[in-house]
Amino acid sequence: MKYISTRGGMSPLPFSDVLLEGLAPDGGLAVPERLPQISADMLEAWRGLPYAELAFRVLLLFVKDIPAEDLRKMTYAAYNSEVFGSEDIVPLRPLDDELSLLGLSEGPTLAFKDIAMQFLGQVFEYVLAQRGARLNVLGATSGDTGSAAEYALRGKRGVQVFMLSPQGRMSSFQRAQMYSLQDANIHNIAVRGVFDDCQDIVKTLAGDLAFKAAYNLGAVNSINWARIAAQVVYYFHGWLRATKAPGEQVSFAVPSGNFGNILAGHIARSMGLPVRRLVLATNENNVLEEFFRTGIYRPRAAAQTYATSSPSMDISRASNFERFIFDLVNRDPARVRELWAALARDGQFDLSGELPNFSARYGFVAGTSSHADRLATIRATYERSGILIDPHTADGVKVARAFVEPGIPMLVLETALPAKFSDTIEEALGKPAPLPPGMEDLAQRPQRVETMECDAQLVRDYIARHAGDAA
Repeated sequence: MKYISTRGGMSPLPFSDVLLEGLAPDGGLAVPERLPQISADMLEAWRGLPYAELAFRVLLLFVKDIPAEDLRKMTYAAYNSEVFGSEDIVPLRPLDDELSLLGLSEGPTLAFKDIAMQFLGQVFEYVLAQRGARLNVLGATSGDTGSAAEYALRGKRGVQVFMLSPQGRMSSFQRAQMYSLQDANIHNIAVRGVFDDCQDIVKTLAGDLAFKAAYNLGAVNSINWARIAAQVVYYFHGWLRATKAPGEQVSFAVPSGNFGNILAGHIARSMGLPVRRLVLATNENNVLEEFFRTGIYRPRAAAQTYATSSPSMDISRASNFERFIFDLVNRDPARVRELWAALARDGQFDLSGELPNFSARYGFVAGTSSHADRLATIRATYERSGILIDPHTADGVKVARAFVEPGIPMLVLETALPAKFSDTIEEALGKPAPLPPGMEDLAQRPQRVETMECDAQLVRDYIARHAGDAA
């Protein structure tokens, strides 16, 4: 199993190399040369496996340059009751007769990003130790990636984390969760801009190959293939929990901003998992929904990117979208380069001729949700089931209902626990979301963050000053 770039300018590399590489040298994203295929017999053999063992079996299909027993040790270290609170790791809970909730928010930072990040923390440390190397991880977060990465990598040997976040655009809980970390290898940088500005800085510095090499830059955003591979696992887990017989289909509804979470579902479906529909839910920043409705991809400028009550999805340029487009254009890197050149030149590209393929070939459908929808959905879900959901998950629930089909389970992927967005919960229900045990004093903890203008050079200089301090 080797990996190539969506833009065709990278020689095939093994998993460990693309793990540390992040963005490909040609500006593209790493993808497998070919996807492994899953048979019905393999799926049935995986029924009843604990999550850590299932993760090992799935990841082994993508990781061929790490001994199998070492990989198994990493998945068991990442996915256990000490980290996730119970042996379930990812519970499946019915909301009503139509929908079930795939519980992805049981980890240390209460968000779905923990699932992949806990594996990344293990595999980063392993590969760096094997190579006697150090890594400066540069990332951008709209809310949950940052804390999940920092909690997974805090204190890890040979790793420094530089995390960019948009100043004032995250919830107070999200800010406190990140900025209260005092570990020497964690650096929080609040950028005066929106998430897309933070993401652009990450891509600019990753594209500066001399700087990237000099400071050993790596990535934890979903541009890193290992993130996607680890997220593929819970689609298999959800299917195995929701079905009883081979060949039964399941649909998944996914709140999506950066397209990484639902891309993992696309990968699982392409591997042979019987997925009927991948339901993409957006908030008012509906660039992705517009694409799946019209075939036109038209990202918005920062000034037109709305600040909403589901802030982790306040994204207009989805960094993972290129991987799907690579598949959509039959894995033709020249075509991908043309489209991204058009995007840079015209601010959009048009694939409306491919519109029939979105659903028929790949299972994608899409819808949007508003602030009023979120409040109504949080309220109705709580009244009906007694289950409290966060605003992003509410977007998923709202959109999912339009695509429910008789006899096909619809699983909504949970984004985070409601405590991270208590203001919206209070607006919906008249009372704040309860705080998880051990986090009651989070808002009062000292915070450590550097605030700077939206300028790649300022971030470059900051990394240069602090890159030698790795744990």
